[in-house]
Amino acid sequence: MRLFVAVDLPDELASSVVDAQRRFDDAPGLRLTDSTQAHVTLAFLGDVEEDRLAEVEGAVEAGVRDAAVGPFEATVGGFGVFPSLDYISVVWTGVRQGTGEMNRLHESIQAELLPLGFEPDDHAFTPHVTLARMDDARGKETVQRVVREEDPTIGSFRVEEVRLKRSDLTPDGPSYSTVERFPL
Repeated sequence: MRLFVAVDLPDELASSVVDAQRRFDDAPGLRLTDSTQAHVTLAFLGDVEEDRLAEVEGAVEAGVRDAAVGPFEATVGGFGVFPSLDYISVVWTGVRQGTGEMNRLHESIQAELLPLGFEPDDHAFTPHVTLARMDDARGKETVQRVVREEDPTIGSFRVEEVRLKRSDLTPDGPSYSTVERFPL
């Protein structure tokens, strides 16, 4: 099963995510994410055998505990892209408030997963919510213009837990479900 660790955005922010995504309506080649599944990924584990689930849950629980982060307020807004404006593969909105807490959670969870054989990302951690993936460059100039010129606020929410999530790939895109919750 494909697993990742995340902070989910609350359902009430889904319409704000859609409003932000609409700014890219004129960009062909862009595939929007499902606003009802919006989240900040803290760690991507990839394919994990079912018999390793208990040890993964233990590592995430220890990482959340060791991060010593209590419930906190997070604000999401603005636009960014990965890896760069010259070559766009992902369009995202960033975490504006709560970045320090998200970073501590990410680092602590990664530190617990490393001994289990889960490799850390090969790039710097940037807490964000993926809005779209660029399948081809037809809409590149539109995306560049929107990212440079617009600075929306998606909204604020209280982060009270971290979730271990399962990702099932379907013909309509990925479907996420919560495997376990870890309160802060």
